[in-house]
Amino acid sequence: MTTLQGTLTIGIVILGTMTTRFLPFLIWPEGHRPPAFVTRLGQVLPAAVMGMLVVYSLRKTSLTGGDHGVYEAVALLVTVLMHCWKRNMMASIACGTLTYMALVQGWIPLAAQALGLGW
Repeated sequence: MTTLQGTLTIGIVILGTMTTRFLPFLIWPEGHRPPAFVTRLGQVLPAAVMGMLVVYSLRKTSLTGGDHGVYEAVALLVTVLMHCWKRNMMASIACGTLTYMALVQGWIPLAAQALGLGW
């Protein structure tokens, strides 16, 4: 990609992002309420997107081979428990991701060995 192409790409992305950010304020200025379907989408889409991301993340999990999906199940459990405890989406996602990476990369046995726990 040339410098010109990169600059144009970044400019188009900025324009698209700013348009989607400012458009609702232009369509419904202060004092005007958005239609009921827009308000409803604002209520249900966050949960729908998170559900879609969970399904997408677990779509290739094999229950019959390898670790039988244990790493994924543990990370998912950590994510759910963290969310029930703290009600913070970013902290929940971060803890689940770190748990999964620790399991997959083998950090837990290494940490146990370093602490002298004889894993």
